[in-house]
Amino acid sequence: MRQRLQAAFNQVTKSLKAANCEILELKTIITGLEKEHTIRLDVERQLAMEVAENNRLKAQNGALQDELHASGEYISTLEAKYLKCSQTSIDILKHLKNAEFEIETLKQYIIDLKSRIAVYIPVKGDAVDKRLAEYINNFPDRQKLKIMFMRESDGVYQFGTKRVTVRVDKDKINIRVGGGYLSIDEFLDQYTPLELEKYERNDPLKRLNQRASVQMHAASMDPVRENSPIRKSPTKGRKLAI
Repeated sequence: MRQRLQAAFNQVTKSLKAANCEILELKTIITGLEKEHTIRLDVERQLAMEVAENNRLKAQNGALQDELHASGEYISTLEAKYLKCSQTSIDILKHLKNAEFEIETLKQYIIDLKSRIAVYIPVKGDAVDKRLAEYINNFPDRQKLKIMFMRESDGVYQFGTKRVTVRVDKDKINIRVGGGYLSIDEFLDQYTPLELEKYERNDPLKRLNQRASVQMHAASMDPVRENSPIRKSPTKGRKLAI
């Protein structure tokens, strides 16, 4: 009897071990299935997010296409305006080029008139300008003042083509030249001839008169060509150098 009970116990123990093994295998299978389910859920979530992102990108792409089309039309409009502005700028530059010569001529006339009149009106409240005016207006020989000082700012003047700095030291006018100063008398003696020479070279009326004299002389020396019916006027079709 005892042996049969022991055999039955052993059989039950063996069955329990087999059952435990099956349980472990089932747990392993369940764990794997749970992992697969979790992965599937993650994949489904990612897929849904990607679908939503794809829809958003499609909508954004449509908006960008519309914006690109509008930008293309705007750029075309800007190009047309740019071309128009460029043409306007070219026309303005042509007018300015013609006006530059007239301005330079008037500037030379103004300088010439001022140098001949030799009357200087100082700026109110400027002690240096007042002292310079006294010197110029009381200069004994105004014919020597061929080049005048033109005030630009406090202590800064244009003398012909030269920009200089003027100061008054103990009622004496000194002008900065290089690294030092010259008295106004020394400055005028040294730089008036140089500026007059530059002015003579650039005098438009003088150059025009010289050109006209040369043409008149050439015409008087060639009477046969002057009477020719196909002879052009000396100034027709030719720009005078002034």
